[in-house]
Amino acid sequence: MSRTKVLPIPVLGRHAVNAYLLLGRRPVIVDAGTPGSGRRIIDRITEYGVDPADVSLIVITHGHIDHFGSAAELHRLTGAPVAAHVADLGPFRSGRAREPYRPTGPMGRAMARRKELHVQVEPFEPDVLISAETGLEDFGVEGRVMCTPGHTAGSVCVLTDEGDLVAGDLIANSFMGLVPGRPANPPFHDDPAGNLASLRAMLALNPTTLHVGHGAPLEPDRVRRWAQREHHRLARLEAAGRLTAPARSRT
Repeated sequence: MSRTKVLPIPVLGRHAVNAYLLLGRRPVIVDAGTPGSGRRIIDRITEYGVDPADVSLIVITHGHIDHFGSAAELHRLTGAPVAAHVADLGPFRSGRAREPYRPTGPMGRAMARRKELHVQVEPFEPDVLISAETGLEDFGVEGRVMCTPGHTAGSVCVLTDEGDLVAGDLIANSFMGLVPGRPANPPFHDDPAGNLASLRAMLALNPTTLHVGHGAPLEPDRVRRWAQREHHRLARLEAAGRLTAPARSRT
């Protein structure tokens, strides 16, 4: 068995938006960053010693434009197929994230007004449609794509056999990565309770590290403690009738 390395690809700032390179028997890219990031991602994987033509797969964790914004460009630059969940086909096919954005706190409310989140990006049609847990062995990585709905209906993570969880926006660092190592919600969740359930399900698999879309890697025990506090917070909101209802999934 070839050990899989998880290497960060900063797309915006040091940690504000991350894609990842998985190095096993063949390289796999997870997420495609913001629009216009394709060449930056290619340059970084080349620095890691990877020929872009060797990339076997591009996995998109969900239908927000800071994660799929350059998927079509990366597909052209590498020739690799793109894998994504069927429940987020609407955003992928339209090039627009499903709206309205559902903020998790003050930062999300402020960010929801930013025009960059509402632009149309180049759409794409996934070559590999995910609807259930999917192994990556055929693509050269000892690991699997896990369905983790909640942030969006079609959110997924990648769990390697060594225990590295490439978590997308299942969890983030505080203030979009400005406070490294401190778990927090990302600015938006379609279904906060559903996302927390997905996070706890992934933690139950005992990952060694959580590699997130926004911020530095997170330590699982610290995330477990945060998840317990988040459970109590959501319970209070639900009791008060203030818990955000899940966004409807449309394709």
